[in-house]
Amino acid sequence: MISKHSWLFKLGLVILLLVSGCDRTTKIVTYKDLEYSSYGTKLDLFLPQNSSQPLPVLIYIHGGGWWGGDKDLCVKNIQKRQGIEKFIDRGYALACINYRLSDRALFPAQIQDVKTAVRWLKQNANKYNLNPDKFGAWGESAGGHLSALLGTSAGVKELEGNPKNPQFYTRIQAVVNLYGPTDFTKVPPAFEQPYTPAVEKYKKRPWYQYTVATNRLLGGPVSKNLKLATLANPITHIDANDPPFLIFHGALDDTVPLSQSELLVKALQAKGVEVTFIQEPKRSHYFGGDKGEYFASKYIDMMLKFFDNHLKDK
Repeated sequence: MISKHSWLFKLGLVILLLVSGCDRTTKIVTYKDLEYSSYGTKLDLFLPQNSSQPLPVLIYIHGGGWWGGDKDLCVKNIQKRQGIEKFIDRGYALACINYRLSDRALFPAQIQDVKTAVRWLKQNANKYNLNPDKFGAWGESAGGHLSALLGTSAGVKELEGNPKNPQFYTRIQAVVNLYGPTDFTKVPPAFEQPYTPAVEKYKKRPWYQYTVATNRLLGGPVSKNLKLATLANPITHIDANDPPFLIFHGALDDTVPLSQSELLVKALQAKGVEVTFIQEPKRSHYFGGDKGEYFASKYIDMMLKFFDNHLKDK
């Protein structure tokens, strides 16, 4: 005969196991440092251990002014607090990519690398159980710019590079851009000379960091590289076939002006492209959380809901 205490103990154990089972996340399969181009650029790929259907893909493009950062920011920035598993549990493959930085190669090398990564992922879709028709891109700052440019420039020859696998088209199906630059010509430069350490004397001027980053990306002042600046502007390439956009920007941003996103939003709307604009009045060039998250959980949740709407079958 089972005693009352023994029965209660076993009941408690069953409840504990059930709760623990509910809290368990999907096991993640990680592929590190997959080389996707002849320049030695690499990506990391995170997948759920088991999936019955080909996975929609989210490509994270890191920020850093096009001259800093790397794909490891993906894990560092996302893993803190909310975790990579939040994306994997939602049924996505997550690709975190490197691209050539501006101290190694000037624009358009950066977007050419991003597009090469897209083609490589599509070429290897069967190997990794990816859905080549369900790709989204997201990133912050310089990564937001490259995500937006990827979204609007499918088929632009100058930005495609010299692909070995041109049969794989670089059009994607959804874009999230967090406070990325757009039209370099619309931001008053802090200085009008090629970048050298000597320009630090101007660092107290408005938009100094923006000027440094665009100067280094283009190989000189924007005013002396207008053709490249136009090519780098996502607005230049917008057409009615572009994917839906979700854009975030803080009104207090003193690194990339809020007006940069406003210009992009208006241009997308003018072409009939679906766009959602989240303007945060108290945010600057950082959308972190109260508990140390690089991206506050509510923004991750908004992104995932947006991607769900556009990358998953209803």
